[in-house]
Formats: sequence, structure tokens, C-alpha cells
Amino acid sequence: MNEQGSPQAGTNLDPWYHHYAERAGGLRASEVRALFAVASRPEVVSLAGGMPFVSALPQELVINAMERVMVEQGAVALQYGSGQGVPALREQILEVMALEGIRAHADDVVVTTGSQHALELVSKLFLDPGDVVISEGPSYVTAMVIFKSYQAEIDHVPMDENGLIPEALREHIASLKAAGKRIKFLYTIPSFHNPAGVTLSWERRLEILQIARENDILVLEDNPYGLLYFDQPAPDAMRSVEQDGVVYLGTFSKTLAPGFRVGWALAPHAIREKLVLANEAAVLSPSSFSQLVISEYLSSADWKGQINTFRGVYHERKNALLGALDEYLPELGWTNPNGGFYVWLTLPERLDSKAMLPRAVTELVAYTPGTAFFADGDGHQNMRLSFCYPTPENIRVGIRRLATVIRAELDLLDTFAGTGSLRAAPSGRQFGAPPPNLS
Repeated sequence: MNEQGSPQAGTNLDPWYHHYAERAGGLRASEVRALFAVASRPEVVSLAGGMPFVSALPQELVINAMERVMVEQGAVALQYGSGQGVPALREQILEVMALEGIRAHADDVVVTTGSQHALELVSKLFLDPGDVVISEGPSYVTAMVIFKSYQAEIDHVPMDENGLIPEALREHIASLKAAGKRIKFLYTIPSFHNPAGVTLSWERRLEILQIARENDILVLEDNPYGLLYFDQPAPDAMRSVEQDGVVYLGTFSKTLAPGFRVGWALAPHAIREKLVLANEAAVLSPSSFSQLVISEYLSSADWKGQINTFRGVYHERKNALLGALDEYLPELGWTNPNGGFYVWLTLPERLDSKAMLPRAVTELVAYTPGTAFFADGDGHQNMRLSFCYPTPENIRVGIRRLATVIRAELDLLDTFAGTGSLRAAPSGRQFGAPPPNLS
């Protein structure tokens, strides 16, 4: 009670608790973010965060671009800019997207403060409380944080080794419509999925676009990893064959560096107009300095060659991860991605990846539990392993430590069950594709 005898507003920790908008309740720290404080300790091998290996980017490329921008365009670089983005950079973004079959006009590109910001702007424009976003199960953790912050419901459609399952999508749409739900868009990461690592086949891309057209559902295509393939490119982007029903999100965070915070949205004309207004309302304009530096880099550096260098770095690390899994945990199942940053591991049914994480950190290895990637708390039997940042040597050390934790957990469960050790004998079995149901 306060001095006037009225109930005390708020909580002991936050006196403004009852003053927040209802939608603020959807803003919660993700399990990935919560891991960073622990996983950043130097003695911990972190297979948790999806941080690009920016050390593979020669510093002189960026330094030279910065110097030229400041010498030649300093007054512009340090000033406010357009809410849609620097025209020259938008033209260059067309060249980047052309590598995945997209033909577009620079007027339909909106530069944002990272593609994460573009995702937030699209959600702001489309989502009302109670609306439904359809997404793969599992799905990108921070996308779900955004959707929940706008009080939307998330409906997960299952995946297999070829990505989102079209027939399951049809069933989910029918069920949602029968329940009177408003479906606002389908959110998908079709190429080298985060967290599953799988890629949506070309045939399924076309079928899913047809399903979306039949049901008047917008497709939000998030493509941060598409150019980071290993043995062969991913199929062309969904936006390459559908202009009016797809909003495409891209970023320089994975192919250059995340510190610039520059991404973009390619949207149908009417949506683009509203995205520009929303962008101006949120940030006035994306950073002129960052945009001009990236534009200079794209103009003067061998950016395609640099992307190829990143591919080699990540391919080597993926092979190190799969090799270590095959050696230390051959009885488990995992995906074998052809690009991107992630492997999706399936544990024995008795184990809980979230409950096991504190013990893993004690053994100086970190991962992201599968529960972070489901809105409904599913995923206890899974974990995401990121191979993008640690060295191949550290990846091997991390998997050896993880194997120790998993086997200790199984032995502990066996002991309490009174059955003795039920540890599976090594079978030498590596899964090139995930089980039929990734959840």
C-alpha cells in the first residue's frame, strides 16, 4: 500500500509495471540473447550464437572504404538521409539480389537498420492483436519475439529435409480459417534455415507460393544466408517468381559485417510506400554513413570474391562440426546443411536440451536449446549448434565436451531408473537429413 492507502502500482522491481502498454508483455529476452553473457567467456566454447566470422574480412577493405567516404562525401555521410535509403546503394542491392534470380527496381527497395528492423516494420504494418503468423517449426527466435510483441499468435507448420511441407501448410491454413483466425502472412527462411539448416526445394517454393495465392496470404521471405552456400547454390528466391505476394528481406550482416546494421526490404509498391513511412517514424533515416561505406565497398572491392571466402570458412567449420559429431556422438541425428551457419541436433527422447544447458556450461560448452525456436515450448529434444564463429579446433573441443554432458545425463537417468547404463553403442551413423518431423 502507498501512503494514501491505495494499492501500490507496479512490482518491487519495477514501479512502472502496470503503466506499460499491453503489447509490452510480448517483449521478453530470448534464450539466445540470455546465453551471450555466459557464452562470451573465453573458456567456454560457444556453439550457441550465430555470429559471423568477421575476422575473415580484410580490415583494409573496410578502412579504405571509410576513408574514401569521409574524404569525398563526409558532409553527406554525417547528415540525415532519406527514409528509403541512399539511391546508389539501392541500385547495388539489385545486383546482390540478381545472384538469386531477382529482377526488381530500386524504387521498391527500402534500406533498413538491419533486416531485423525490416521484419519489425512489416510486423508493425500488418499485425493486430490476435492475428496469426504462420511459420516453420522450428523458426527464427527473434522473429517470434517481434510477432509476440505485436500480440500475434504463431502457428508452426512442420518441416522435413526439403523444408516446409506444403500439404501440412494447407492443413494448417484450413484449420485456422475454420477457427475464424486471421492469417496475416507466412514467415519463412527458405535457404539454409535458421535453426534447422535445411533448404526449401524449388518445387516446394512454387507450390507454397501457389498455396499463398489461393488463400490471399502474404509471404515474408527472410534470406540472410542465401549466398553462403557450400557445394551448390540454393534455388532462386521465391521473390524471383512472385512480385506482388512476397516481401523479401535481405541483409549485409552475413555477407559483410553485422556492425554496419544495414539490411533491406523489397516490397510490392503499395507496401513499400508504407514501409518508408514506418521507417521514417521509427528512425527518421537509416545511417547515411553505414550505407555510403557499404556502397563504396561494393563499388571498389571484390565483394563476390569476399563472399566466396566466407563460404570456404563456413564450409570448413561445418565439416569440422559434422566430423566431431560423427566421432563423439554417432548415435544421434543431425541435419547436414549445404550453407548458412547451423546444424539441428536431435537428442534421445529422455533428454531435455533446456534443462541440460546449465550442466553443459559447467563443462564449458554452450548451445541453444531447441525450445527457443518454438512459440509453444516444443523442441526439448533438439538443440541448435552454430559452426560459424569458433575455429575448427574449438568446434571439436566443444563437441567432445558436449558428448561428455549428454552421456553423463543418460547415465544419471539410467542410474535413477535402476536399469544400469543404456548408452547406445557407436553406430557410425550420420544423418544427411533430419528426421521427417524436425520438432
